[in-house]
Amino acid sequence: MSDPNNPNISQRSTPQWGLYQRELFWGPNEGKHPPFNTHPDKLRETARERLSQTGWHYASCNAGLSWTHYANRQAFYRHQIIPRMLVDTDKRDTATTIFGHRVAAPIGFAPIGINRIYHATGELSPAKVAGELNIPYCLSSAGSYSIEDVARANGDESPRFYQLYWSPDDAVTLSMLRRAADCGYSACVLTADTWQLGWRHDDAAHGNYAFYHDHGAGDLGLQDPAFLDRLREAGLDPQDPKDKFQIGAEWIDKHIWHGRSSAWDRVPWLVESWRRLSGGKPFCVKGIQSVADARRAVEMGVDGIVVSNHAGRQVDGAIASLDALEKIAEAVGDRIYIMYDSGIRGGADVFKALALGAKFVFVGRLWVYALGSGGEEGVRHVMKGLLADFDILMNVAGYPSLEDINRDALDSMPRGAYFPSTLEMA
Repeated sequence: MSDPNNPNISQRSTPQWGLYQRELFWGPNEGKHPPFNTHPDKLRETARERLSQTGWHYASCNAGLSWTHYANRQAFYRHQIIPRMLVDTDKRDTATTIFGHRVAAPIGFAPIGINRIYHATGELSPAKVAGELNIPYCLSSAGSYSIEDVARANGDESPRFYQLYWSPDDAVTLSMLRRAADCGYSACVLTADTWQLGWRHDDAAHGNYAFYHDHGAGDLGLQDPAFLDRLREAGLDPQDPKDKFQIGAEWIDKHIWHGRSSAWDRVPWLVESWRRLSGGKPFCVKGIQSVADARRAVEMGVDGIVVSNHAGRQVDGAIASLDALEKIAEAVGDRIYIMYDSGIRGGADVFKALALGAKFVFVGRLWVYALGSGGEEGVRHVMKGLLADFDILMNVAGYPSLEDINRDALDSMPRGAYFPSTLEMA
């Protein structure tokens, strides 16, 4: 909708995101142009041109032959939206709630680590933009900047979550959770599918593991009191340049992607610890792909799950996350808060995930490519574009409220083999 005085503006609780389209259309009259094209394929090529080889390979690599990534995109294709005509969308609104927070849309920033390899501002830029837009930001515990600095960038009243890679060292785990609770992170999200990284060909070919090289442990690790205790015990000095690579290895090998698994029997301890430290804030598990695991999470008293296959970066040849979502939502959707990530590229994808049972959707590679292509301005541009895309879709497809977006909004083709038109899979 291009009329800047259209009736929807005064009847909604959020900005009318669709007006960003008008802003871009009008911009050339004032000598203004966007930093890049937001089409995912074109943004991907821009990121490839502007990122370092290290940043590009880490952002784009998938596990194995990328078949899980492709399955994610294929699953979106087979579900098609049924538009409705002559529906009053003047009362349209994208606002929703997540864990008690009123947010501007059912869209948030997925947790992604080591953001300094994409841009010098790292996690500070997406955290700041999330705060501006009033959509949730989730900080990865493999992040470059500290828990504290990211919280300040995000803003005092902004909803933010802390994503935990579960260290086998309880002291370090509790220290990270305590810092997150003290800094106002309002939910803990345990990632359960990444005890170590999946096999990624390009990363392996180039020795592309930033923690072993110039990035080191990053501020998140170097400002952790329990980890600093471990460094002292190992005789390593964070102020000594010759110890940098070994300190990075100590952090990532022993506390983040350490190769050791934890099982469901220890989850109650982790849930209780987070709730005690945070004053009872929600605990979620990310990486759920099976109905059995979803039911187990419900039994454990977990507050939410993220249906995710890590965007195809962990298990090659796995089921599409969207196919998992539909089954999980049917099984436990009335008993737990279901979120989704893996493969979101536009407003239609957000719509389809909501229609298949998710209450909230996280976006990853879009904002990472944008960060690498244009820093804070790039992140703001791609996220405002995604919000506009979703808002406009609700308008032109005839779905004025999120409650209208359900299984009846989709016509679905049978599952089948739809082979890619390109070898560029990321």
